[in-house]
Amino acid sequence: MAKDLTVGKPSSVLWRFCLPLFGSVIFQQLYNIADSLVAGKFIGNDALAAVGNSYEITLIFIAFAFGCNVGCSVVVSRLFGAKKLSDMKTAVYTTLIASGVLCAVLMLIGFLSCEELMVLINTPDEVMEDSLLYLRIYIAGLPFLFYYNISTGIFSALGDSKTPFYFLAASSTVNIFVDILFVTVFDLRVAGVALATFICQGISCIFALIVVIHRFSKIKTEGKAAVFSAGLLRSIAKVAIPSIIQQSFISVGNIVIQGTINSFGTEVMAGYSGAIKLNNLVITSLTTISTGMSNFTAQNAGAGKLSRIDEGFRASLKMVYIICLPFVLFYFFFGKYGLLLFINDATGEAMQAGITFLRIVPPFYFVVATKQMADSTLRGTGLMGRFMVSTFTDLFLRVALSIILSTLLNSSVGIWMSWPIGWIISTVMSLFFYYTTPWKRDIKKSSGEPTAA
Repeated sequence: MAKDLTVGKPSSVLWRFCLPLFGSVIFQQLYNIADSLVAGKFIGNDALAAVGNSYEITLIFIAFAFGCNVGCSVVVSRLFGAKKLSDMKTAVYTTLIASGVLCAVLMLIGFLSCEELMVLINTPDEVMEDSLLYLRIYIAGLPFLFYYNISTGIFSALGDSKTPFYFLAASSTVNIFVDILFVTVFDLRVAGVALATFICQGISCIFALIVVIHRFSKIKTEGKAAVFSAGLLRSIAKVAIPSIIQQSFISVGNIVIQGTINSFGTEVMAGYSGAIKLNNLVITSLTTISTGMSNFTAQNAGAGKLSRIDEGFRASLKMVYIICLPFVLFYFFFGKYGLLLFINDATGEAMQAGITFLRIVPPFYFVVATKQMADSTLRGTGLMGRFMVSTFTDLFLRVALSIILSTLLNSSVGIWMSWPIGWIISTVMSLFFYYTTPWKRDIKKSSGEPTAA
């Protein structure tokens, strides 16, 4: 069911809308967590390192799928908020066509260059074969990744965050059992881990597309909606391309960081692989809630209700702080027990590397949560230039500092320290951009408050 996010108390609307999104991303992360869990527990540290190593490359493809999701979702949200239903349908059809072409190009590039990418990030010989196998199977499943992300973007744009949650809850749970089945019964090792994700994500994608098509067939418009619009494609691209660039540069930055981590050996790679899965559970949750906040912002911007955006921002901060708190406490004090999901040796070098990461990075989740919510309003109101500046500042600092500090300290600790430093500086920038947006001045004028000259 479509839901109008422009009516009702903003805090209540956001909680009802974003909580299912949070649940969805928890189950989404179960895909990657299940892969690493089964690889580490049932195969060994080399397999865990291979899956974690490949995962950094897959983030590039996820960046493009996420960009298509956000571009479609923000534009559809605006059109839905403005009640332009025919254009809304055309925007969806245009995204499906354009994303199909983009996906085909990425698959071709991926298959041709995956070995070179593995060499580029200093992949050790002992995990090279498994890393390549996992990555190639993942690339084969890119159509499922793209069209599932677009489908969830459409659901969110229409104010429906529950349907994606139901799909992910079912498919992620099944994925865990299929992972174990393929590895322990059929002895497919890393290939089994990758194939389980391929199959389960494919089924989710197909069902999600069926529901989207069914929903849209019930939306009545005056006349038949056009199948493709170059103008709407430009509007979608205006949001999607900066989001893709943002996520791609983050992925490239993570690949550079992964290359630095790989120089410290397989045990540190394995420890980082486990810790980063736990970390990404939080960061991806914040990113998904941020996308939901962008939908809220875009619908209200489309309806001309700018004051609700400000109220929504304040409400979103309270929400993400509440969500972050238990993760910060658990990772900092009991992170070892989370890492035991992936690592068998409780006292080895891999475990120590993972624990150190979880002691340094999680206390700063509140900082990056603030940045994500500020960025979401910039993106939802179309201020992509400001959005990208703060993002690239964070990325540049994390990559540069990971190299500099790890060299100075001759330890992976220097890499872990780059996260909070980058987050703090970029968050200050995001808040400055948020509080100086043109629509904030419009709100002050309409309420009679003095504005800066």
